[in-house]
Amino acid sequence: MKDVATQPIVWPTEQAPVPHRNVWQAMGRGLRGRCPRCGEGKLFRAFLKTADHCTHCGQDFTGHRADDLPAYLVIVIVGHIVVPIALSVETNFAPAVALQLAIYLPITLLSSLLLLQPVKGAVVGLQWAFRMHGFDEAHPEKI
Repeated sequence: MKDVATQPIVWPTEQAPVPHRNVWQAMGRGLRGRCPRCGEGKLFRAFLKTADHCTHCGQDFTGHRADDLPAYLVIVIVGHIVVPIALSVETNFAPAVALQLAIYLPITLLSSLLLLQPVKGAVVGLQWAFRMHGFDEAHPEKI
């Protein structure tokens, strides 16, 4: 039996395993409007406009593609909260339609506006954690 010295495995940079990114941590940071990478810099420069880069760690946000997903998610979330309440009130108390509209429309509008930015931040955090679109350093997209 031959005694063969084993050579250490050296990974070339293009084949090296990429470091793990915590999905829940990135989404939580995005929910708070913070950079998904460091959690310090601001993710938004206006209500729904993402910043070009993080002021703390320099992470580039220009490659994100949240598009319409945050709006769809907000519709689903608000709908699953307001509709059962409206149905329950209607079946148990049957108030006037004008009263129901005066209550449900402002609640729906306010809750939608309050949820839109955090949900968009969570979507951007999810994209960063999964290295989607422009968040993969190994394979940057050509825009």
